[in-house]
Formats: sequence, C-alpha cells, structure tokens
Amino acid sequence: MDILFPRTFLLVFAQLSVGGLFCLSIPPFHDMDRGYYKSSAFVFAAIGTLAALGHFLLWLRPSSAAGGLGGVEVALWCLYSVLAGAYLASLWYEYVIIRARLFSAAWLSGFVALTASATSFASASTVPLAYLVYPLSFAVAALVLGTAGSGMLLGHWYLIDRDLSLAPLWRVLRFYGACLALQLLLLIGAAAIAAWSDSGLLWDDYRWVFLGRLAISPLGTAALAFMIWRTLLIPQTMAATGLFYIAVLGATVGELVGRYLLFRTGLPV
Repeated sequence: MDILFPRTFLLVFAQLSVGGLFCLSIPPFHDMDRGYYKSSAFVFAAIGTLAALGHFLLWLRPSSAAGGLGGVEVALWCLYSVLAGAYLASLWYEYVIIRARLFSAAWLSGFVALTASATSFASASTVPLAYLVYPLSFAVAALVLGTAGSGMLLGHWYLIDRDLSLAPLWRVLRFYGACLALQLLLLIGAAAIAAWSDSGLLWDDYRWVFLGRLAISPLGTAALAFMIWRTLLIPQTMAATGLFYIAVLGATVGELVGRYLLFRTGLPV
C-alpha cells in the first residue's frame, strides 16, 4: 500500500482548499470588495488544483486500488478543482447569479469529494459508526484549516481597505472558535472510542503523539484564538493577522500529525 502514506497527507491540502473556499461566505458579500474574493479564491483554488493533481497521479500508480483510492474519488476531486477555477474566473464578470451558483457548486462538490475520501478510509475501519465519524471529522478539520486561512487573508485586506469594518473579522473569529470547540469534542470522542473498542494501538503506541496533536491543535490554536480576540478589542488588526498566520501554521501542523495517526492507526484523529 505504498500510496496510503502520501494519500493521507494529501488530505490536509484538500481540506484546506475546501474549508477555505467555504469560509469565504462568512464575511457578508456586500461588505467586502471583490478583490478580497479574487485573491483568496485564487489561493484556495490553486491549492485545490494541486490536491486534485496529487490524487490523480496517485491513482495512476498500479497500487492505487490496494491503497483504497478509487476512480470516483479522483473524479470528484477533479470536478471540485474545475468548479473552484470556474468560480474564480466568474469574479471578473458581472454575472452575479452564475457566480453565486458556481460558488455553491464548488464548495458543495468539495465536501462531497471529502466525504468520498472519508468513506474510503472508513471502509477499512472497525470503529463504530465509521461512516458517520470519518466524514464528520474530515469536514470539521477542513473548516478549522479553512477558517484560519481565510482569517489570515482577510486580515491582510485591512492593509488595503482602511475603512473596512471589524465585523467581518469578528465573524470569522467566532466561527473559528466554534470549529475548534467542535473538533476538540470529536477528538475526545474518537479517543474514547479507541480506548473502548480498538486494539489499544492509539493509547499503547501513539499516546504521546495524540496528546501532542491535541496540544498543538485544537488546544494551542484555541489559545491563539483567545489572543486574537483580545487583540481585536484594542483594536489592532495587523497583530490579529499575525496571530492568524501562526494559527494557520499550528492548525496545519496539528492536522499533519493527525494524518500521521490516521496512517498508523486508521483512526480519524
């Protein structure tokens, strides 16, 4: 199963792209300059395209079937990258209805592709309710990564639009905090399931890796979210942006550790 290792880590970039694109809907569209959506959508669409290309190249390997990577899953990731690119292109034109539908179709197709990936991992798992636990865990991780990334990109926009209200950044921060809380509950639940029904692999062999994953994200990034909240009370948007940048790094490292645990234990932690 030589593709299983790169496939698990490729998920982090796919999740960042899907979650980030979805989180563009958090700030009210009428409050933001279109340039923000152009620059941010370009970042997330580019990451999504690279993730789709990675899935496609892995699928071409003879061992792709043994690694659980199917053609339908690859096709869904390719469809997502096409729709994300189409939405990005629509931002240069005035067809508002088409642009809105492309945006919805892009992030919806991304979550469908993410569900397909989660389902393929769940099919080899003995975790109770795996077909519910895995997609939910993957989706929440995507939102954590995406909200941190969109918060960082939004913070940079305050350098351009000096009159922009703080309300959009507050909305992103509140959503980010809610996603971190939900992810913490899911990770605790997954660890409890592992302790109850698993062979003990997570707690016997990877206990400290899992605790490190919790310490980095969501706990460490939650501390950063608190610091961002305190910074916005001043208010100081540039300091908040810098903290969002660290939060992106922390969330990414946390998810990379989580994907390592997924590879070693098969658990969505």
